[in-house]
Amino acid sequence: MAQFQNDKEAADSLTRAYQQLRQEIGKVIVGQEDVVRLVLTAVFAQGHCLLVGVPGLAKTLLVQTIADSLDLSFNRIQFTPDLMPSDIVGSETLTQQREFQFVKGPIFSNIILADEINRTPPKTQAALLESMQEYAVTVAGQRYPLARPFFVLATQNPIEQEGTYPLPEAQLDRFMFNIELGYPSYQEELNIVKNTTSDHKPVVSKILHSADIQAYQALVRRVPVADNVVEYAVSLVHKTRPAGERAAPRAKQLLEWGAGPRASQYLIVAAKCNALLTGKYSPDIEDVRAVALPILRHRLVRNFKAEAEGVSVEQIIKELL
Repeated sequence: MAQFQNDKEAADSLTRAYQQLRQEIGKVIVGQEDVVRLVLTAVFAQGHCLLVGVPGLAKTLLVQTIADSLDLSFNRIQFTPDLMPSDIVGSETLTQQREFQFVKGPIFSNIILADEINRTPPKTQAALLESMQEYAVTVAGQRYPLARPFFVLATQNPIEQEGTYPLPEAQLDRFMFNIELGYPSYQEELNIVKNTTSDHKPVVSKILHSADIQAYQALVRRVPVADNVVEYAVSLVHKTRPAGERAAPRAKQLLEWGAGPRASQYLIVAAKCNALLTGKYSPDIEDVRAVALPILRHRLVRNFKAEAEGVSVEQIIKELL
């Protein structure tokens, strides 16, 4: 990790590193600029992401490529209905010396891809809860800390609902972002087909190491924020709570439940990071607006009226903004 004279110099370094990361990831991932920006924002802001998209949109490849460019260990866990918590966190086994020894599961890695997380029962989904919040797992009363940085990226298929278990609100709330992946444009898909049907194998260079990322994560926390920006973020979250004093009229009409305090915290931390990545030293209201949709999308619950009228959560958030 390079030594910096001050936070301004470190912030400039992060901006340059972000541009390099985008170039390296762009060697493999065509398009998806907003998705890459949000995932990297979550990495530097110490958050987790939920990726929602149909099969074939390179969700797994995106995570693998980001892990390669960050020089971090990566594990993919395929969630299935018969997956057990011990398959994720590990279990104790009996050795030849008749002693119990803990064998670590795939959760002991820097970046975890939880593929199709809604395909496994709540008991197994809950195995991720402690690791995402506490950065540790507990097995047989023994607590095992996880390596830092630690980042969970879960995927969901929005089409197939049969045989799935919707994530409980408590676990959804632990994800900083809910990122929706769309289909590539015509030109992007042309480039994807050309790149993936030839024998060309792009090599992704390692831009940052574990110590760099942890230093930048600490830097994001030190970024100063003006009071009016904090007030805007908290006010926005309060607008979503239909029973609250500051609720927006549309929220009262269309929402059953609004966002909790964690949304306010994530809005500010993500805005700080967004400001640094775009070359600013302190976030403004535009930075809060830039991250509001993926932060609030999975925290608002529509009521029957909104569903009957076909009003989406995205439409409600855009009206509140």
